[in-house]
Amino acid sequence: MPELKLFVAPNTCARVPTIALEEIGVSFETELIRTAAGQQTSPEFLAINPKGKVPTLLIDGAPLTENVAILRWLAASYPEAKLLPEPLDALEAARQTADLAFFAGTVHPVVTRIAMPMKMIPDAAQSFETVRPKGTEDMRKIMAMIDARLEDGPWWYGAEWSVVDGYLFWVWSRITGVGFDGSDFAHITRHFALSQERPAVQRAMAREARNIETLEAEGLYMAPR
Repeated sequence: MPELKLFVAPNTCARVPTIALEEIGVSFETELIRTAAGQQTSPEFLAINPKGKVPTLLIDGAPLTENVAILRWLAASYPEAKLLPEPLDALEAARQTADLAFFAGTVHPVVTRIAMPMKMIPDAAQSFETVRPKGTEDMRKIMAMIDARLEDGPWWYGAEWSVVDGYLFWVWSRITGVGFDGSDFAHITRHFALSQERPAVQRAMAREARNIETLEAEGLYMAPR
């Protein structure tokens, strides 16, 4: 079995591969990156991932970056965990990649506009007045589409959980955590409640809570707002 280390930071999309690894049940280590202290741009971390981002997964010391690639590798390497449904053909496999890319490339940037609008424009105060409302408007359209897909759920692919559901769990918790009104999206609300009941999700969140405690003790925790 390969030695696995996942670089993480609280509230980031590193939560998604953490959930995936907990679902697999394989032994792995997480290492906290202190983003408030700029550790993501330190020479030591840039030597591992020149993009300066989490998640980064070390596989026997070799880095793999980008959630789509990390999740695809985990699904292929641990098929018994059923992180993704077994595809019937190449086209279905490509559609699964498209689903992951949808969350990474389409949904995630809108999450940033809602959860961290200050990253979009220099004036932090103005970002909350302009960037967040527009991001919220765009997100409601996306969530309406996702909610419709989950009507026959409870999961993204129907009856069985997949790592795409882990991605949706992170998105929903991130945006509702800063005030996004989810009351119009009953199927996603149900999905989130069911996700919270999964032992792997609970273990992943416990890891994250310990990292938050560490950052709070060091005065480095940036709470969502």
